[in-house]
This record gives sequence, structure tokens and C-alpha cells, in this order.
Amino acid sequence: MLDHPKPPYPNQKQPMPGTTAKMDPRPDHGESSYRGSGKLAGKKAVITGADSGIGRAVALAFAREGADILISYLSEHDDAQEVKGLIEAEGRKAVLIAGDLRSPDHCRSVVARAVDDFGRIDILVNNAAHQATFKDIGDITDEEWQQTFEVNIHAMFYLAKAAVPLMPPGSAIINTASINSDMPNPILLAYATTKGAIHNFSGGLAQMLAAKGIRVNAVAPGPIWTPLIPSTMPEDAVTNFGKQVPLKRAGQPAELATAYVMLADPLSSFTSGATVPVTGGKPFL
Repeated sequence: MLDHPKPPYPNQKQPMPGTTAKMDPRPDHGESSYRGSGKLAGKKAVITGADSGIGRAVALAFAREGADILISYLSEHDDAQEVKGLIEAEGRKAVLIAGDLRSPDHCRSVVARAVDDFGRIDILVNNAAHQATFKDIGDITDEEWQQTFEVNIHAMFYLAKAAVPLMPPGSAIINTASINSDMPNPILLAYATTKGAIHNFSGGLAQMLAAKGIRVNAVAPGPIWTPLIPSTMPEDAVTNFGKQVPLKRAGQPAELATAYVMLADPLSSFTSGATVPVTGGKPFL
């Protein structure tokens, strides 16, 4: 078994949305471990939230499998440039586009940019997310509730709606759900609620797009060590992050990449409407 970091993790706090460089331990995105085998050779992928965390690991894995990547991110320019360098080091094309996915127009511009640069979209990974913790419903402002839905679920609709007419048969959409869609954490009320919506959105869209030959699936991560954690969670939760699952630790972003590769792989042509849990041993119903 690989020697992954286990809690307690050092005390650390970052402003939202957080950055990879300030994390201790630094997340593993598969930089030295992921080996590609051409599963996605020649594919063109759009990945939101690809500057860090799960999105970064997926972008690196896709590039090592032969795909060109559009990296959509909010404003974490240094992190995004690092990912661009990793992709280009694999001989693949990397395109950066910054902006707020709460805007339907920006979502459409992400898709348009991908088509301008790549000619088509074969894979859309809806991964970007916003979360914040609150102990009482009265502490959640209207603006916070709206922002969480706009980033986490509304953007998926806008991106998918824009991308589907430009995706050839055999394409794949992969949405990042969460273990919270089945077992909601009360201090993540807004976030967990959107993740439940993503689970249903993915299942419904899979049925809607089956006739077009486009597969739709979701990945449901458990506790994963990303910049979202020290920038949004209470200090004690960060220190003990992941301790509650059977493996007694947080997962590393690299440990999710194979699930996304499997769902994007054309050989997974009968897999649609599925949710793949990557939870460190915690059952997902």
C-alpha cells in the first residue's frame, strides 16, 4: 500500500478559494505516479476547476492519456499556469480561460473557446465547485445560497447545454458529485444540497442524451485533500480531515483520476447514468 499522508495534518488556514502551494502536505496530483496508455489519444477535453485539486489531477491524467485540455478556472492564475506547464510537458495542447462560471455568458464562452482552439469537444468535465461551512441555517445569507447553486449546478446546465450540440457521438460528460449527495454534512448544507442535485442532473441527462450517443456519468468523491479544505473548513476539521472514513485519511486528488479516465474512455461505451464513488471505504448508496 502506498504511503499517503494521514491526519492529524498541520494547522493551516487560507483565504477562499485557496492555493496549492500553501498546502501542507502538498496534494499529490499524480505528477510522479500516473502513467498513461493512450486511452484518450486525440481527444479534446474541457475541465472546469482544473487549476487545482481534483480538476488538476484529471487534467494531468487526461494529458498523459493523449488528450488536449481547456483549463477553466476562476482567478488562480499561478496554479493554472502550473497545470498548463504539466500538460504541455506531455506534448499536449493546453488552453487557459479564467472567469466566473456563475455567468451563463461565460459558460458559453468557455465552450466557444474550446471549439475555436480544438474544433470540437469530446469530453466535458464539470468539476468546479464552491463551498462554505455554517453551523446554523440563519448564518447562510441569501447571496451565499445563490452563489453555491450558481457555481455548482447552474453552471453545469449552461456548460452542457452549450457543449452538447458540438459533441460528436461517443463523447462523454462527467460531473463531480460528492459523498454529500447521499450523506449530507450539516455544516455544508448549501454545498451538500447542490451535490444531491448534481446526482439527479447526471442521471436525467444520461437518459436525455442517450439517443445522441453522448454518455453522462458522475464521480462521488469522499474527503479529498484540495485547496478547498483549508480555505473553507474549520481548523479542527482540517486537522482531522478524512479521519472518519475506513481508510482513516483524506484521499489525494491523484487517487480519483483513474475514475474520470475510465468514464471518459471510449471503451466504457455502456457506462452511462452511473455514479462512481471514491470514498475511502465509506459506503455510498
